[in-house]
Amino acid sequence: MNANTADLKGAVWEWADRIGVKVREIHLRHMRRKWASISTNGRLTLNTDLLSLPEALTEFVIVHELVHLLVPNHGKLFKGYMSAYIPDWEDRQDRLRLL
Repeated sequence: MNANTADLKGAVWEWADRIGVKVREIHLRHMRRKWASISTNGRLTLNTDLLSLPEALTEFVIVHELVHLLVPNHGKLFKGYMSAYIPDWEDRQDRLRLL
């Protein structure tokens, strides 16, 4: 994809609206061990390395973090939401882990 910052932030706002969650802030910075993180109050931090990934993988990371505003863990409910929004999320997760 080689997105720019505006594309990435735009995707966050679109997905937040679709999922029905409130994102208060979006920050981009280099992160050594994570692709992204989100606080319970809606502060989303995205790794700048996402800018060079294919759109399908950045979309997975965004949706994964936003679903955490609905479900704080990775249990059955979380997986159900992920499957509803991105049916092939497990394949995308596997691809991301190989990077």
